[in-house]
Amino acid sequence: MKPLFIGRFQPFHNAHLEIVRRFAPISERFIIGIGSSQLHHAKDNPFTFEERKRMIKASLDDEGIDNYEIYAIPDINNYPKWVAHVESIVPEFDLVLARNPTTIKLFEEKGYRVKTLPLFYGEECKGSEIRRKIVHDEDWQRLVPKSVAKVIREMDGIERIKRLYKE
Repeated sequence: MKPLFIGRFQPFHNAHLEIVRRFAPISERFIIGIGSSQLHHAKDNPFTFEERKRMIKASLDDEGIDNYEIYAIPDINNYPKWVAHVESIVPEFDLVLARNPTTIKLFEEKGYRVKTLPLFYGEECKGSEIRRKIVHDEDWQRLVPKSVAKVIREMDGIERIKRLYKE
């Protein structure tokens, strides 16, 4: 099996990690597509592609997971062409792992097998909620792998997110 897991990973959190934990061990190759890869330093997309890649790599290294590849998938804002756009970037895959309804619909329409992922760890383990918790100095660290919290602190991501929410 060669699954493609697409997300923005703003930031990579425990629910994302749970998906990789469940699927990487039974996969020949686990493909991670970082969507909206061109967006950064914005309220909904505070981290750059390289920063998100660093978070994912650190988390998976800590888990001993090494059968993955990470690809940047920039937006093209053209739904009819988006699946072909993704296919042109990532290697061959035979399963799509996603929660985004549009992603699910577009890949299903093109004949891909799609696994709709549950919301592991509930509503608070979502990027938007984690960023909100950072802004309000609430406990966000428990929702991300320790290595992600460390990367966010090292890049001064807490102050970046707070600044972006004020703008």
